[in-house]
Amino acid sequence: MIIQSDFDGTLTEEDVSFAMLDAFSEGDWRQLFERYRQGKMTVGDFNTKAFAMIKASREELLRVAREDVKLREGLRNLDNYCNERGYRFLVVSNGLDFYIKAILEDVGLGDIEVYAARTEFGPDGLEVQYIGPEGKVLKKGFKEAYTKLFLTQGYQVVCIGNGPSDYAPAALSQHVFARDGLMDICKEKKLKYQPFDDLNDVVRGLEKL
Repeated sequence: MIIQSDFDGTLTEEDVSFAMLDAFSEGDWRQLFERYRQGKMTVGDFNTKAFAMIKASREELLRVAREDVKLREGLRNLDNYCNERGYRFLVVSNGLDFYIKAILEDVGLGDIEVYAARTEFGPDGLEVQYIGPEGKVLKKGFKEAYTKLFLTQGYQVVCIGNGPSDYAPAALSQHVFARDGLMDICKEKKLKYQPFDDLNDVVRGLEKL
């Protein structure tokens, strides 16, 4: 079994990337975000264009990320539970790989697999690319591409998420844990899910599967 989780707003209480954009963006990233919210651009396009507005260094961005981040209660419990059961617990996120890995390493959870946007730092801003399982750049469908891969490998997939971009992988998964925007969409689409407040709720739900 694979436990596939989003990162920002799911394993964390807030969206870490928004804090970095607020601190360092040299353009109106919220205007881009509104276009994404209205369905006028993909989440991948939003992140690629928004983070290109940032000229800050890796160290500056990580400082803000570490100051802002608050991990959701129960993360270590969930990781321990998956290790004990032999489940693959991994992150598939539209966030950026460098801060997700750094935050997890900070709390001793650096062994968690992370699939997220690859980030290159340059004088013209951050270059963000979503690389799919086949090694090709994806403009959309990043999360569900990995869910489909796991399913073809014979895994059952449990999806944990909080936002609209988590619906596509959730719809492919055998079990779904949802909160916030993902929960609203699951209700609308009549997709079965279990609500969660913190990650201890997810552990309790997994024990009942």
